[in-house]
Amino acid sequence: MTLTRVREGILFGMGNPLLDISANVGEGYLMKYGLKPNDAILAEEKHRPLYNEVVEMFPVDYIAGGSTQNSIKVAQWMLEIPKSTTFIGCIGEDKFGEILEKKAEEVGVRTAYYKQSEEPTGLCAALLCGTDRSLCANLAAANKYKIEHLQKEENWKLLEQASFIYIAGFFLTVSPETIQSVATHAAQNGKVFMMNLSAPFLSQFFIKPMMDAMPYVDILFGNETEALTFSEVQKLETKDIAEIAKKIAGLPKVNSTKPRMVVITQGDQSTIVANGPHDIATYPVIALEQSKIVDTNGAGDAFVGGFLAQLVQGHSVAKCVEGGHFAAHIIIQRSGCTTPGVCEFK
Repeated sequence: MTLTRVREGILFGMGNPLLDISANVGEGYLMKYGLKPNDAILAEEKHRPLYNEVVEMFPVDYIAGGSTQNSIKVAQWMLEIPKSTTFIGCIGEDKFGEILEKKAEEVGVRTAYYKQSEEPTGLCAALLCGTDRSLCANLAAANKYKIEHLQKEENWKLLEQASFIYIAGFFLTVSPETIQSVATHAAQNGKVFMMNLSAPFLSQFFIKPMMDAMPYVDILFGNETEALTFSEVQKLETKDIAEIAKKIAGLPKVNSTKPRMVVITQGDQSTIVANGPHDIATYPVIALEQSKIVDTNGAGDAFVGGFLAQLVQGHSVAKCVEGGHFAAHIIIQRSGCTTPGVCEFK
């Protein structure tokens, strides 16, 4: 096997950047805003004062977040070559945007955010209460991305530099035309284009943009819940995860010379990989005592990041999955999608 030398900008990601504001709070504080432990919601009007209030009332940690950015950060951590990854998304021209940019670049990610003043930077309050965690996200600026930003010469060059492109499904709600532009570029230039099912509601309510993008997808990620929803909506007529993976792999594809790979994680159960509609393999996860699990949020993002870090180096599918399992194993033993200083994966 010939491995690929990791170079600047080899991996390109687009998505919804959020600044995670993590704080330890009491149960009474959750009740004040009608928040539930171990829940994840989008902010309503009543939650708007929450973000500044948390900063004023509690010691906080700031973490560069959002699904795609999490995966890109983890991949960057494992690749170790500064700026081997690039991330693009929309933020506000405000103090939280400055913090977000600083936090992403601190870990080596090269960012090229679209900065606008119409909406503030997207935020996610990650409120820890004992061992429970309640997430309240206000997408704000993340919803405002415009394709014109990517079309600027300096940003399009970042895309041209990449050989691997990853976009989480959440971006389908923001700029489907940008996804189509990037996907077409990947197909025309022999690049690897990857997406994620990301959440059941996307398969249910964003069917057209998802299925418009699907023919261009070389590798699709998801978990078992997302796969089951996709199967139901698309009438694949099976609840068997391996069969669903094979059927998705067999959906029409623009570049039919290489089969579509479908990677389905199942929490603490084995990960399933369909390499085309006929080749299926399973890979057991790394066992971990329940008492050592701190926070499972971000585990899926971390898995993708670990997988991508091996993929861009030219490793086998088995090694890619191993990298994904390793990253998820590390992340769930920490609060938030954060990484230790040194990556010990070999």
